[in-house]
Amino acid sequence: MCHAVVLGVLFSLPSYLYSAVPFRKARRKEREGEPTGDPKLYLQEALLERKLPDIDMRQLVDLPHGLDYNEWLASHTLALFEHVNLLYGTVSEFCTAATCPDMTGPGGRTYAWYDERGKKSRVAAPQYVDYVMTYTQKTINDETIFPTKYANEFPASFESVVRRVVRLLFHVVAHMYAAHFRHAVLLGLHAHLHLTFAHLTTLHRRYALLDQKETDVLRDLESALQLTPAAGGAGAGGGAGDEREESPRRRSPVVTQPLATA
Repeated sequence: MCHAVVLGVLFSLPSYLYSAVPFRKARRKEREGEPTGDPKLYLQEALLERKLPDIDMRQLVDLPHGLDYNEWLASHTLALFEHVNLLYGTVSEFCTAATCPDMTGPGGRTYAWYDERGKKSRVAAPQYVDYVMTYTQKTINDETIFPTKYANEFPASFESVVRRVVRLLFHVVAHMYAAHFRHAVLLGLHAHLHLTFAHLTTLHRRYALLDQKETDVLRDLESALQLTPAAGGAGAGGGAGDEREESPRRRSPVVTQPLATA
């Protein structure tokens, strides 16, 4: 039987790491259609800082003994949604149909949107992000998926839902690195973006939430931030486990099929 999803003591862990983030509305400094700069700016050594207290990222995402696995996933999913939404909001003024006609990630990756019926459509980045945030907000507010009331249980498909949400949030983060990292630097938010990426990446590596083809676009940043595990063990900074590591409650491989692929 599952208890309320949002456990204050758990949710405060991710939130604490992001405390004192100076979120504010950016002023428009670029003209419509002006290039957004070098998409690999985020790899420059001087810009690889991240707001991180003395805590191992693996320790942050490891499931505490006696805690329900679904509740743990839910708490991290909620935290990631909140912070990705806030970070994108600071640069959204620069993300328009004119400046970002496609939803792109690093290395020329382009993301198409798939609706709940599997229909594929090409949309501008701000429309794509709006779809992501609307879908995620609707999902986490659905009591049958993210239960908050006593005696309500998580559905059998919960992990599959989390996989889709995390994948879509990763797309938004990837777009921010590809098209708006310079804006984040100008606003002094790049370290917080790095931390959000580190949180998402470590969570994924611990519970195998994303396919390798999704994460390849930012593999170089994983290495630069020392999130990639070293051969035969954990990576620097606590890093994360092997991407193929099984979820704590799995005893055999499980294939999950999302509602739709985006």
